[in-house]
Amino acid sequence: MTEQPLRVAVIGAGPAGIYASDILVKKTGGNVRIDLIEQMPAPFGLIRYGVAPDHPRIKGIVKSLHRVMETEQIRLLTNVHVGRDITVAELQEHYDAVVFATGAVGDRELNIPGADLEGVHGAGEFVGFYDGNPRFERDWDLSAKEVAVIGVGNVGLDVARILAKTGDELKVTEIPDNVYDSLAQNQAEKVHVFGRRGPAQAKFTPLELKELDHSPSINVVVDPEDIDYDEASLEARSNSKSQDQVCQIIEQYALREPKDAPHTLQIHLFEQPVEILGENGKVTGVRTERTELNGDGSVRGTGQYNEWPVQAVYLAVGYRSDAIEGVPFDAQRNVISNDGGHVVDESGAIVPGLYATGWIKRGPVGLIGNTKSDATETIGMLLDDAASNNLTPARGGDITELFEERGIDYLTWADFGRLDAAERALGEAEGRERKKYVEWEEMVTHSRATV
Repeated sequence: MTEQPLRVAVIGAGPAGIYASDILVKKTGGNVRIDLIEQMPAPFGLIRYGVAPDHPRIKGIVKSLHRVMETEQIRLLTNVHVGRDITVAELQEHYDAVVFATGAVGDRELNIPGADLEGVHGAGEFVGFYDGNPRFERDWDLSAKEVAVIGVGNVGLDVARILAKTGDELKVTEIPDNVYDSLAQNQAEKVHVFGRRGPAQAKFTPLELKELDHSPSINVVVDPEDIDYDEASLEARSNSKSQDQVCQIIEQYALREPKDAPHTLQIHLFEQPVEILGENGKVTGVRTERTELNGDGSVRGTGQYNEWPVQAVYLAVGYRSDAIEGVPFDAQRNVISNDGGHVVDESGAIVPGLYATGWIKRGPVGLIGNTKSDATETIGMLLDDAASNNLTPARGGDITELFEERGIDYLTWADFGRLDAAERALGEAEGRERKKYVEWEEMVTHSRATV
């Protein structure tokens, strides 16, 4: 590597982008200059806009991300839309390498009849609403008395829990007033969570699953008939302490006496949704087919069908990444085409100087630990290329000069500090740690405030 600092743009200031930046600084001994470019006015991505507000424990990760952001080699540039404000080709002129860490915020579709009925929502849309993401709805119809959540991962669990809690339980969190106003009108009395396989295949984490029972408002129910294991399921339990804990917690819910609570949250296993039922264009129910284990952990349909009366359905079947103009994209997997780190073209050839990490690289699976190992792999490839002189040196000057020429209203880490202080002050007035600003321009205005 030359003595000149490596110049790198990391696109996306969520955990994936911040971890990649941190690893770059450490692996180069600080001989790097990184611009962390983010489309939103605020950094932290999924931690700010994808974690349920009643999970401050997970949001504590922000503290470690803050420390990384204060590293002198890293410069934050938010409120910049790559592909609109600036092209990928222009980035390549200004940097030796570009790392894409743009994550996944769209909802995957569930291809069953009735998925287009009024009252069917992507879980990500609801998460965007209750987390105050400025790109999502401000109001939410919560008039349904019975609700279905399709998907047995942590996102489905978050959605189900928020729907089963009271607005007042959540008012102590950082939710903005518009979210509280909607949640205070929530009519849901029963929330059904559907998964097509069994306890050993559920994608919950143990702590998330156990925390359901911490709310006095929620009676968690599991039918004992939904507890079943085949040989592969037993092996999955023995090979994973975490999965074994999930199975134990589900078994405890199935065996205990019902809890006296106003809202019931029932986890249905071995029920595969096959149709969303409706009348006059609106949801009236969900039809599921009972499944059974095959012996290898997979399931087959039994031909037995059940119908569940619900008035709203939330599809928690996975997030979907968006393509970036000028970057090869695998539309089948909804990820940037890559070989584990390098961006590759249609023929599989490496596109020099372009890299991917996080969910845009591997799809929306895994936890923070996976994101760190992902970043380590990608940055390792980038540094190998730098050491082998396989990177085209940057030719352009400071990217902010181009932003200023174009009138791009970019924000910095210092600007975010002002927004952060304003949100904390807003929350403090109500005895809360923080209360979010949710309108885009409002966020920019508070970032720019001088007092």
